[in-house]
Amino acid sequence: MFRKLIFLTVLICCLKVDTYANFDFNPNCVQAYKAIVSLRLTEARRIINREKAIHPQNSITALLDNYYDFYYLLTTENKVEFDKLIQNKSARIDLLDKDDERSPYHNFAMAQVYLQWAFMQSRYGEFTSAGFGINKAYRLLQENAKKFPSFTPNNIPLGVINVLLGSLPGGALKSVLGFFGIKGNTQTGISMLESLSNTIKDTPYSYHYDELVFYYTYILTNVTNDPNAFSKTVNLTAAQDNQSEFKAYIIAYVGMKTGHSNEVISLLDKRVQDTDSQPYPALDYIMAIAKMNRGDNDANNYFNKFIQEYKGVNYIKDAYLHLAWQCLLDSDIRRYNAFIVLVRSKGYLYNDKDKQALDEANDDPANVLLLRARLLCDGGYYNKALAVLANHGAGDFKLQRDKIEYYYRIGRIYDSMDNDDEALKFYTSAINIGKTSTYHYAASSAIRMGMIYEQKKDFTRARNAYQMISNFGTKQFKNSLEQKAKDGLNRISGK
Repeated sequence: MFRKLIFLTVLICCLKVDTYANFDFNPNCVQAYKAIVSLRLTEARRIINREKAIHPQNSITALLDNYYDFYYLLTTENKVEFDKLIQNKSARIDLLDKDDERSPYHNFAMAQVYLQWAFMQSRYGEFTSAGFGINKAYRLLQENAKKFPSFTPNNIPLGVINVLLGSLPGGALKSVLGFFGIKGNTQTGISMLESLSNTIKDTPYSYHYDELVFYYTYILTNVTNDPNAFSKTVNLTAAQDNQSEFKAYIIAYVGMKTGHSNEVISLLDKRVQDTDSQPYPALDYIMAIAKMNRGDNDANNYFNKFIQEYKGVNYIKDAYLHLAWQCLLDSDIRRYNAFIVLVRSKGYLYNDKDKQALDEANDDPANVLLLRARLLCDGGYYNKALAVLANHGAGDFKLQRDKIEYYYRIGRIYDSMDNDDEALKFYTSAINIGKTSTYHYAASSAIRMGMIYEQKKDFTRARNAYQMISNFGTKQFKNSLEQKAKDGLNRISGK
């Protein structure tokens, strides 16, 4: 009887092991993951389905399914698809939660699912749900870091959350996260990602490198405003697959944001889309921006292509505003007004660029000289931008808005040319005449002034510059500018 009991116990245990799920990031899964982060989504789906057929108990496929949805939604930004696909979230969490808690992928996988959907939810203004998701992801990752300190992939989402929590401007999402009492540190998060970018390629988890680069380069561009963001991005992506659509997007996006229009246009002109690659209309939008900044005659073709093919919710108002600007530059006021109507009536207000586009559409038309200089400066054509405003002074502009922008715009041009003395002079003038204005130019000048002094290690003047914006009348980008000032003050704290 005793022997029968022992045999039965062993048999039950064996059956339990056979049916127990597991986390196995095997070569099939690595191949699928790499295909996803390269936007070869058709190929990725074939591999994931094959892995499910061969190893039905491998819970990594649930994580890969979520990555697939996340990157699909990143490229389409389709709200209808988002509403449908988010229904998969709970089932995936439940499946992953039942898996082996002894694996570092147990908490990591659940955290990634929570975090990826939180990012998507925040894009559509669902800040309460996003806050709950980020909180759950953060707790899981912190626990995982204690249990598995050598599991380096954990530091990718943990670093991103630290940056997010430390640099998030005031608003609904920050309020929700504040309710949970979780605090991040921007510099800590950046240090984690920077360290990983130098080390993860030499670990067994090197396949996570491409995802790391995506987050890290975005942060360099949009959070730290690193002046070397583009060159760093080119270096960081050098080892990636040249056929990767997402590699093209990362370089093009950073290039567009940092004044490298020539490089963006050259890169996207050479792009050959693989049949397995996910269509990415945002690349047409980036190409249009770069071409308009350079003054190319065919920029409108790319804006129109983006508007016609894109089924998402972002940059539609901004695209119409750029089409309106082209009409303004061509002195075609009738068509300008027609496009302004479309800015007001088309698109959505989830994205800051679209909110700004609507603000500009509801304001007086942009001054043509300042608009030309603005576009050229954004594109990296600083000497041409300066030449547009040569022989002009603030007195040449009728609107007070334009007088303030004149000083700010020349300050930005000199700043981009590393002519700090001239930049500081014009920023000071913008602040002096614009500090009571609701426009952002004075506050933006103060931020840029603070950054110049910070680089010079003149921390007293940097601190004064960052602190002064709290007394301005700024309404445009108020939360974002105040957060940048706060980040600056935190960086120089104690110096």
